[in-house]
Amino acid sequence: MAKPLQPPTPPAWADRLLRRFLPLYLQEELLGDLHEQFAQQVAQTSEQKARRLYVLEAIKFCRPYFLKRRALHQPGKHPQPDYRTTFLLSPDMLRNYIKIAFRTLWKSKGYAAINIVGLSVAFCICVFLFLTTYRQLTFDSFHADADRIFQPYFFSNDPERVTRSGGLPLPLTPTLKAEYPEVEAAARIMTGATSLIAYQGKYFDKLVTLTDPDFLNLFSFPLIKGNRQNALQDLSSIVISESMARTIFGSEDPMGRQLQVGGDDNPRNYIVTGVLADLPDNSSIRGDALIRIENAANYQADKDKWDANTHTAFIKLSPNADQQTVEDRLKLFSLKYFPSSIETLKKKGAQPDERGDLFAIRLQKLADVHFNTDISGGKGAPIAVVYALSGLGLFILLIACINFINLSVARSFSRAREVGVRKSLGALKSQLFVQIWGESILICFMGFMIGSLLAYKLVPEFNAFFEARIDLAYLLQPGFIAVMLGVFAVVTLVAGGFPAWKMATFNPVEVLKGKVTLKRPGVLRSSLIITQFTISSLLICCTIIAVQQIGYLRQRPLGFQKEQVISIPIGNRVNGRQVLDRIRNRLANDPTVLSVTGSGVNLGRGKDRVTSRTVLGFTYKDKEVSTDWLLVDYDYLKTLNIKLLAGREFDRAYATDSVNRVIITESMARAIGLKNPVGSYFDTDTAGTRYQVIGLIPDFHLYSVTDELKPITMHLSHSEPINYVFVRVVPQSLTGAMEKLTHLWQEVAPQSEFMGSFLDENIDAWYKNEQMLSQIFSLASGVAILLSCLGLFAVALLVIEQRTKEIGVRKVMGASIANIVLMLSRDFVRLVFIALAIAIPLAWFGMQKWLDHYPYRIDINAWVFVLVGLSAILIALATVSYQTIKAALANPVKSLRSE
Repeated sequence: MAKPLQPPTPPAWADRLLRRFLPLYLQEELLGDLHEQFAQQVAQTSEQKARRLYVLEAIKFCRPYFLKRRALHQPGKHPQPDYRTTFLLSPDMLRNYIKIAFRTLWKSKGYAAINIVGLSVAFCICVFLFLTTYRQLTFDSFHADADRIFQPYFFSNDPERVTRSGGLPLPLTPTLKAEYPEVEAAARIMTGATSLIAYQGKYFDKLVTLTDPDFLNLFSFPLIKGNRQNALQDLSSIVISESMARTIFGSEDPMGRQLQVGGDDNPRNYIVTGVLADLPDNSSIRGDALIRIENAANYQADKDKWDANTHTAFIKLSPNADQQTVEDRLKLFSLKYFPSSIETLKKKGAQPDERGDLFAIRLQKLADVHFNTDISGGKGAPIAVVYALSGLGLFILLIACINFINLSVARSFSRAREVGVRKSLGALKSQLFVQIWGESILICFMGFMIGSLLAYKLVPEFNAFFEARIDLAYLLQPGFIAVMLGVFAVVTLVAGGFPAWKMATFNPVEVLKGKVTLKRPGVLRSSLIITQFTISSLLICCTIIAVQQIGYLRQRPLGFQKEQVISIPIGNRVNGRQVLDRIRNRLANDPTVLSVTGSGVNLGRGKDRVTSRTVLGFTYKDKEVSTDWLLVDYDYLKTLNIKLLAGREFDRAYATDSVNRVIITESMARAIGLKNPVGSYFDTDTAGTRYQVIGLIPDFHLYSVTDELKPITMHLSHSEPINYVFVRVVPQSLTGAMEKLTHLWQEVAPQSEFMGSFLDENIDAWYKNEQMLSQIFSLASGVAILLSCLGLFAVALLVIEQRTKEIGVRKVMGASIANIVLMLSRDFVRLVFIALAIAIPLAWFGMQKWLDHYPYRIDINAWVFVLVGLSAILIALATVSYQTIKAALANPVKSLRSE
């Protein structure tokens, strides 16, 4: 019996080769498939050809990848086939999320562009505003013992007006330190105009601050050279800044070098005993050099006067001292040294405040000095303005986030089917959430990076336009980086997390049945659009009212004529009185020059950017009097066109005019209780110095019009320095007059730079803060309305896409284009009306509070709100009209086919 034929078999060595390469869990399945394929090929061709093809297939599987997989799955260790993990944050899943996110964004380029542009602009504006806020909030906070440093100030509960003043008499601070052991260190600070510094025949204008030796122990400004304990020990010691040392001495060691401080009038020699690091930009204390306060011109005359407030001071309390306790103990100090002030307040009927004080010395924390403009003499910034800036940044960011949420939620309905399919195929809710949230994070990250880059590039332009003095180094400060990362995290969590959560919670059955649609605005979307337009309308209202207030201040009469007057800072290198006389003599016969005068104080802020103020406080007939003490020269009233109400101006024919003769304003007359003051005398101190009033003039603004008019007393002196020359010219030769004075200045003061400017330009500088605030509000309003419109446009586009079929049906049923446009637009317009109803009362209340800070202010007009309301509605209509009209004009056949 013949043996049955054996079926052909593939080469055994090929099977052994495959078993060596393939992982265990693939061997049986793959070999079975190959054997089956071999049998078919034998039946169709021949055994030899089938064996050759089998060997080729076996060789194709011999790849290193299989060897690696076989090594990973040793027998006994991984008996089950290994599938990759589905853990949400595994590298494979993250790569998958990123890949899908990029694909999704690429498919929806318009949506992505709107969000990225909106977020970029918002982040850029936020960086600017937050940097400005950061700079303001970090003022003086860098000192090691900042929490123990305080500025003493006078508090007076006057029935007319509660006053706070940082000006102190010279004996106060040393007495305070001597009598109160809680005071660990104390330093008086007197900062005036720049002084002339001379070294080896070279001259430099530098700001010299006069202070006490404790200054270097009180503050922690880094001392680069010298000993902090004795650097200001001698009256002839001077501590200079690092930049001043570099400017004057170059590479030489400045220690021990001699400098001459002061002009020709009263120069003094000082020895450099220390080099201080440049004072930071966010320091309330300014100066290029420090010398002892005993070197002040009037120190000897005022050192024992308790009624001459000439400087500010800072004290450092011991670590265990409490501010409240020290202030309570200072009540005895006030009773001891200021009995006349307390008695005067009692006579005026003043009542103690809630702390039981009529007149008291109180302490202000160093960190708050910059924000209290009453005590700092208007040098700082109100804290309300700082909060307003940061609030603006948050508003802008909120609008961008709302855009993001609105677009994401609206777009989620178009992606509902994709989500439904993924869920039906087994995707978990958490996986969908992470995937969609990852797309949001990607968009936010791109917006954040583009916005930050824009801000980095535009910081110089921002500083130049707003004079904001933002330092790029702030961008790398840990605190600022933490704030921006926190903002980024909140934006991604709120703006990206909510839409992702909403999409991940879609019911797949309802989605696949088409029950998830966006044909009507939901509560969330309506609320967000209302919020957007509320903020935008609020900002526009505030901007218009702020611009009105600034315009009102600019047009307000100053009490003198600012036009056709040229102001020239004299500087420290020449004698001001000599220069004034030379100019006056040279221009005496010039028909284009009407008058020339001089003064110790500039009007407005000239090119030297120096502002100084001398306030004299004294007690007269049991009344506390405080007056600006203004040095002027002949023809001051004539040059500034200030009218006399009574008496006369200073006259060369009266030799005694330069000795104890004064011209006062109406406020000063009221302050000293004289109805007809001309010819009367009054005393300013206990030494018996009497001044006779020879003229009475109306009140005028010697300083900013944002301040209340205050008493002014003019005096003439042949010994005090003239710092500014004023020249009134005829209106027809303004440009020629400036050129003429430029050439004349080179003849009369060749060693000094000419820095002449028109007085009206100087006056404009008074409004710098208000102007900057107005410009920032304008910028924020523009960005806010732009972002709101961008979001509204995108939402309208998505909504109309969702309602395409409905529009087609309505047109087939006979609806007109106007009906369809009205139907699509009314939902948005209604939301804008609601936003206006919320924004207008808020704007009115907020701006009323802001205007209350001004002694001279406008009344808010209703037309502002009407204008803003109409503008908001027109802008909203214009934003959605293009899409609505386009949808209304579309062919209904195409509309019906679209779904």
